[in-house]
Amino acid sequence: MLEFLPQDIREGLDAARKREARRRSRLRVQVGDAVFPILRFWDNGFALDGTLTPQLRGLVDVYDGANHIFQCLIVASVTENGDLVCEFKRSTAVQDKAPLDFWRDENAPVAYLPRL
Repeated sequence: MLEFLPQDIREGLDAARKREARRRSRLRVQVGDAVFPILRFWDNGFALDGTLTPQLRGLVDVYDGANHIFQCLIVASVTENGDLVCEFKRSTAVQDKAPLDFWRDENAPVAYLPRL
């Protein structure tokens, strides 16, 4: 149906769709000091606005508002219909403490009493 509309109206509708997606999305990608809003996110990739974002590759940080939620390793990025579609190899959830390198027993004592 959109193919019957004039080109300038189609471009205006596409710009309005992207502007609304950027406004609604809390997710964003941070590369160094640069920040780019995420338009769509799925289990092995995400889409960014192709006019605002350069080609991305490597390790990036994904934020939800002010919360750092993922570190993603981008292996491919392609421009499709004005969107930059990035696929990542891995996404690691960010934790507030270091991972344990040993097994912790559930029934272990919390603390030891000193000898008297």
